[in-house]
Amino acid sequence: MGNNAPILEVRDLLKTFGAVVAAKDINVDISRGEVVGIIGANGAGKTCFVNMVTGYLAPTEGSIKFEGKELVGLETRKITHSGISRSFQVSQVFHSMTVAENLMISIAIANNTAFDALRLMDTPELRQQLDAVLARYKLEAHRDSTVSALAQGVRKLLDIAMAVVSRPRILLLDEPTSGISVEEKFDFMDIVMDALKEDGVTVLFVEHDMEIVARYVSRVLAFYQGEIIADMPPKKALSDKKVQEFVIGKEHHKRKK
Repeated sequence: MGNNAPILEVRDLLKTFGAVVAAKDINVDISRGEVVGIIGANGAGKTCFVNMVTGYLAPTEGSIKFEGKELVGLETRKITHSGISRSFQVSQVFHSMTVAENLMISIAIANNTAFDALRLMDTPELRQQLDAVLARYKLEAHRDSTVSALAQGVRKLLDIAMAVVSRPRILLLDEPTSGISVEEKFDFMDIVMDALKEDGVTVLFVEHDMEIVARYVSRVLAFYQGEIIADMPPKKALSDKKVQEFVIGKEHHKRKK
């Protein structure tokens, strides 16, 4: 597969739940290295789309190809191993363990040595890998902190760091700034996006915060009633009449209440 070919190709994607159509007519190509923002009001189909790409939900019809290989029908675990990872709105971390222990377990799983994780904690190779991840995500100061004692932003940094130790080519983030204070959100995103760019990861993230979308993405997919109503650069998308009516207006009204 050539470098110019899309890393992700979605064709004629449809998802129905009985008479309810959750996604329809979704056709999109994602290029390597893109940072794509997925926006839309609640129930617009954003998470449904992400869940289908990552194997948590099987499409009713359609094709999803990653690096030319069909994903539809594969288990979530196999999709992850093929090179697609995700982090969730609620951090998926071990709260009673330290930051270092969480990362060590993730590294061990990525290296297919999960059952030997505790024994491998003292190997030079694992320590070197751990130190690199801690530095990249600015987590060195929290290395020996128990996760339950961490602020939400630090917890989310850890969650994302754990998702990328397997070296995915695509990372899907579900509302990365959810629960993070206005004062911290840009610092948080700077750390995340710099690290992902350094690793050459293609990023898709669901986000309600239009300031984050405008600042960090190279392209916007706007969803409404299960369909993509806009696929364009952020400046153009955020001034698009349909996006303003069906996405931005609703979200802004929600925030002002």
